[in-house]
Amino acid sequence: MDLVELLESNAPVIVDDAVASLERSRLPHYDELDAAERRRRLQDLLELVIRCLRDRDLVPMIDHADAVARARFEAGVDIHEVQTAFNVLEESVWSRVVDGTPPRHLADAIGMITTVLGTGKDALARAYVSLAAHQHVPSLDLTALFRGA
Repeated sequence: MDLVELLESNAPVIVDDAVASLERSRLPHYDELDAAERRRRLQDLLELVIRCLRDRDLVPMIDHADAVARARFEAGVDIHEVQTAFNVLEESVWSRVVDGTPPRHLADAIGMITTVLGTGKDALARAYVSLAAHQHVPSLDLTALFRGA
């Protein structure tokens, strides 16, 4: 079974695990969403990961992360909350991949997953920083690190 097939066949449990982890994280803006919406967002993200892996194309992930960053930034959601959503999905995916991948293929599988989700997290962070450069955001205020320098 290849990586895409493994993720597709384990998608329901991957999303279940990610939803449970997200709920344990107690993130204010995600806690405001109903359970079905939290699940839908994580399921959509997993489907995008699978698509990027299948097509060997990171552009859809970059576009998605950019759009999410803009929407969440405008809604006042801290970047930490959105990054956490990516992270809980990544942890759940890793768990299933480690359990279902022969050891000789594991490094490649983890590398591919990390590339897709890491690209998304990087695009998300770059978009947030770009938006914050035009507006003061307390969570990104680094001036205290450079006083007196």
